[in-house]
Amino acid sequence: SFEGRVEVYHDGKWGTICDDQWDDRDAEVVCRQLGLSGTPKALSWAHYGQGSGPILLDEVQCSGNELSLDQCKKSDWGQQNCDHIEDAGVSCDPFTGTEVQLCQSDAGTVRLAGGRSPSEGRVEVYYNGDWGTVCDDGWTDLGAQVVCRQLGFR
Repeated sequence: SFEGRVEVYHDGKWGTICDDQWDDRDAEVVCRQLGLSGTPKALSWAHYGQGSGPILLDEVQCSGNELSLDQCKKSDWGQQNCDHIEDAGVSCDPFTGTEVQLCQSDAGTVRLAGGRSPSEGRVEVYYNGDWGTVCDDGWTDLGAQVVCRQLGFR
């Protein structure tokens, strides 16, 4: 339920994505678009089997911050030079915990503590078996957006 061949629906039909330029930043966007948290991993060469029908996207190049593949740089719909042996896949493994860069450390599971509601509070991360806080050095709205997305808030 959290991994497989990536297929997109466009102009009345389902199709696959070619793995040219496909990387973990693209996988991060797919996982976010599907509402899945976990460690995003891009898989190439029809890792989850070859699709059928049209190959709808190629040369997808996300920065990793987009909310959907539509916002990523990519070829025009249907413009591609691939075969289904190059179908792109994604794993959004929920058992490894999403890793984001926060104050120069790799954070595992994130939670909010001490807030008046579940959508606010002090940012805490679970790392090496313990919960700890996140320092505010260099903390910006971008860091807050990452935490909110990781927790499933819009």
